[in-house]
Amino acid sequence: MRPPEFPPLPALTRAEGEFIDRYLEVVDQLGRINPARADDTYGALRAAQALASHAAALRDALALMHKRGETQIHSATLTRALRVLDGERRAGRLTVPPAPPS
Repeated sequence: MRPPEFPPLPALTRAEGEFIDRYLEVVDQLGRINPARADDTYGALRAAQALASHAAALRDALALMHKRGETQIHSATLTRALRVLDGERRAGRLTVPPAPPS
């Protein structure tokens, strides 16, 4: 049996792809730090330490886009890329879970 096929990524410039990848790395680290979802302080500490380098890489990706003259963020295209890369689930870890029913 073949694994399910994922929808193809939209056409992105190399800089846009880098931007999306670095953004998702930051989202993943923030999800690990989220006090409503973290399991232990050591894991949250490690994620917080990694966050600084991932944020710098995100900044560098955006600076490169700007330097190359890519001054517009094509949000519809990048949103499709985020969905293909499971961005909704990954960003969902940044929220506070719903309260249990009483």
